[in-house]
Amino acid sequence: MRLVIKRSQAEQVGIFGGHKGMKFLLACRVDLTPEESGLVTKYKAEHELLTHIKIGDDVKQSGFLFIKDLVAGKSYECKNVTELLQAEEEIKKGCENFKTLLTVMTSFGGEEVIEFSHPSKA
Repeated sequence: MRLVIKRSQAEQVGIFGGHKGMKFLLACRVDLTPEESGLVTKYKAEHELLTHIKIGDDVKQSGFLFIKDLVAGKSYECKNVTELLQAEEEIKKGCENFKTLLTVMTSFGGEEVIEFSHPSKA
């Protein structure tokens, strides 16, 4: 899996042509290997929730991020760089969650051994 993030900016112009600042655009998508894509299809994981993204006070843009959103690509418009960076961090967390899901999907039929040891007394 490969996360592709694109950042851009555009000048905001008022009704009468005055400069109203900048808006920041964040676009993201994941490129899956054929094996990863096959796992998503096999387990019907398109609607698996990965994270929640909040873009300032914008209820329309804020919301849940699902696997299908990352595969199709998703865009966000942010008021400032801080909002953009916060959204980008949540997207990265969502990708970490996605990678964990893919790892678990590939592990069925096998076994995982986890060893726990107690701390030695000095």
